[in-house]
Amino acid sequence: MTTLSASMLLAVPLAPLAGAAAAGILGTRLGGNVLGRRAAHSLTILGVLVSFILSAITLKRVALDDAYFDQTIYEWMVIGGLKMEIGFLVDGLTAMMMCVVTFVSLMVHIYTIGYMEDDPGYNRFFAYISLFTFSMLMLVMSNNLLQLFFGWEAVGLVSYLLIGFWFNRPTAIFANMKAFLVNRVGDFGFILGIGLLAAYTGTLNYNEIFDQADKLATIEFPWYVFGQEAMLVTVIGICLFIGAMGKSAQFPLHVWLPDSMEGPTPISALIHAATMVTAGIFMVARMSPIYELSDAALNFILVIGAITALFMGFLGIIQNDIKRVVAYSTLSQLGYMTVALGASAYSVAVFHLMTHAFFKALLFLAAGSVIIGMHHNQDIRWMGGVRKYMPITWITFLLGTLALIGTPLFSGFYSKDAIIEAVHFSNLPASGFAYAAVLAGVFVTAFYSFRVYFLVFHGAERYDQNPDAHHGHHDDHGDGKPHESPWVVTAPLLLLAVPSVVIGYLTIQPMLFGEFLAASIEVHADQHPAMAKFAEIFHGPLAMALHAFSTPPFYLALAGAVSAWYLYMVRPELPGRIAQALRPLVVVLENKYYMDWINEHVIARAARAIGVGLWKGGDRGVIETGVVNLSWKVVGALAAVVRRLQTGFLYHYAFVMIVGVVALMTTYVWLAR
Repeated sequence: MTTLSASMLLAVPLAPLAGAAAAGILGTRLGGNVLGRRAAHSLTILGVLVSFILSAITLKRVALDDAYFDQTIYEWMVIGGLKMEIGFLVDGLTAMMMCVVTFVSLMVHIYTIGYMEDDPGYNRFFAYISLFTFSMLMLVMSNNLLQLFFGWEAVGLVSYLLIGFWFNRPTAIFANMKAFLVNRVGDFGFILGIGLLAAYTGTLNYNEIFDQADKLATIEFPWYVFGQEAMLVTVIGICLFIGAMGKSAQFPLHVWLPDSMEGPTPISALIHAATMVTAGIFMVARMSPIYELSDAALNFILVIGAITALFMGFLGIIQNDIKRVVAYSTLSQLGYMTVALGASAYSVAVFHLMTHAFFKALLFLAAGSVIIGMHHNQDIRWMGGVRKYMPITWITFLLGTLALIGTPLFSGFYSKDAIIEAVHFSNLPASGFAYAAVLAGVFVTAFYSFRVYFLVFHGAERYDQNPDAHHGHHDDHGDGKPHESPWVVTAPLLLLAVPSVVIGYLTIQPMLFGEFLAASIEVHADQHPAMAKFAEIFHGPLAMALHAFSTPPFYLALAGAVSAWYLYMVRPELPGRIAQALRPLVVVLENKYYMDWINEHVIARAARAIGVGLWKGGDRGVIETGVVNLSWKVVGALAAVVRRLQTGFLYHYAFVMIVGVVALMTTYVWLAR
C-alpha cells in the first residue's frame, strides 16, 4: 500500500480557494475591480483545473496502486481529551468524490463564461462557485466529523449566496432564505448526532469512532422513543440522517430544492448534480459502520427515500419550467440513492451518485443552453422544434435523458437497475414498499423526461405564440429564432456527454463487486444480504444490459417514453382533458402536496406562537417582571426600611446601644440558668 503526499492533497482544496480569493477580493467593487473579467475567470478555472488534475492523479494511485491516506494536517484545539483537527482521509470513496466534484465544477466554470457574459456580477459569481468547490472538497476529504461539519455548513452558506445571486429579485431572496432555514432544521439533527458520537466515544475521528462501533451497539439510549427504549446507534443514525434529509433534500425537507432554481443555471448544475445535494448520501455511506448496526435506522432511510423517489417524480410531470422539471428529477434520483443506502447497498448509492452527477449536470447545462437559445424563455409550452436550430444541445440533452431513464448500456441504467435489484434482495421490512416505489418511479421518470424532450425539441414551433416573449433579447441573429449556444457552452456539454454514456459500463465491476470501495464501506452481509445476492447474479456489464431487455424496468421506461410521445406529439389535446378529469389530483400536485402551506401556516405559525409565548410569558412575565423588576423592588423596599433607622440623631443611636446592652445582659442571664 503506497501513501499519498500531504502537500499534494492540501493543494486540491486550496487551489480553488486561491482562485475564489483572487476573483472575490480583486475582482469585485469591494476590491476596486482590479481584475478584469478575463483574469477573474482564468484564475478560477486554473485553480479548479489544478484541483481536478491532482484529484485524477490521486484516483489513479488509489485505484491502481492501492494508495491510502489518513493523517491530521493541523490540530486546531484540544478540549479535555477531545481533539479538534483538520485532517484528510483519502480512500476509494474520497478519491471518486474528489474527481466528480472537480470535473463537474470545471465544466460549470467553463460554461459560465458563456452563460453569464452579460451579467454585472460576473467576477462575484466566479468567486462564489470556486469557493463552493473548496467547501465541497473539504467536506469529502475530511477524516473527522468537525471538518465534515465545516464543509457541510460552508456549502450551505455559499449555496445561500448563489441561490440569491440576483439579490434584486424578491423571489431569489425568498428562495435562498428558504433553503437556509430548511437546512437549519436538518443541521439541528445532524449536530445532535455528532454530539452524541463525541459524548459516547470521546473522539471526532472517523476510524476511532468506527473502532468503538460494537461498543455503541450495546448501549441503550436513556430516553424513550414511541414508548420503547431505543438503542444509541439508532438515535445517532437517525439524527445524522436528518442532516442528510436537509442537505440531500429528502421528504419532508425537500421544499428548498425546486425554489433554488432562482439562481443562475450554472449553479443549479453545481448544487443539484455533483456537489451539495450529494453530501448527505456521501455522509451516510461514509458512516456505514454505524448504520449497519441499526435495522430501525435503515428502515427509516428506506421509507423516506422511497417516498421521495416516487412522489417527487409525480411533481415533475406537471412542471412547465424546464429547470424545475430537472430539479424534481434530481429530487427523485436522490430518493433512489437514499433507498440504496437503506438497503445497505452503500456502494450502489455512491455509484448512482457518480453516474447521476455527469448526466444531471449535462441535463442542467443543456437546459441552460436551451434557455440561452430561446432568449431566456424557460417555459416548455412556448418551445418546440428547437432540434434543427440547436443540434449540439439537442443530441447532448437526448443522451442525458436516455441516461436518466435507465436505457441499457447508458451510465444511468447500471446504477438505477442496481438500486432496484439491491432493494429487491433486501430483507428489511420496509423493502417491499421501497421496491414498489422505485419500480413505479421508472415509468414516472421516463414520462416526465420525454415530455420535456418532445415539447422542447420536436413538434411545431410555438415560441412565436408566447405572450411574454421579448424577441430580440440577447439575440445576435436578429430573427427571433433559437440559435446554437457559443462553444464555451457546448464544449462542456460534449465533455459531460461522454461519461454520461460510458462511465457506468466501465466502472460497475470495480465499484460494486471489486475492492475499490472495500476500505470505505462496511456491510454485514449475514444480516443485510442484498449486495451478496446481487453479486451472485451479476455476470458483467454487457450481460446485465442484454438481460435488461427482459426485465420490468426496461418496459416501464419504454412505456413512459411512448406515453409521453403519444400524449404530446400524436394527441396533444389529451393532456388537457386528462388534467381536467383528474382536477383534484392535479390541484394537489400543483400545490406540491401542500408542504409549503403546512410549513408556512402550521409549523411557522406554531413556532411564532411559541416564540411569542416565551417572549411575553417567559421573558417579560417571568424574567423581566418576576426576576429583574421584583429584585430591585425588594431591594428598594428593604432600603426604605433601613433608611428610617439611619436618622442622624445621637440620642437615637444611644437608645439603640442601651437596648442592645440590655438584650445581651438578658440573654447572658437566661443562658446562665
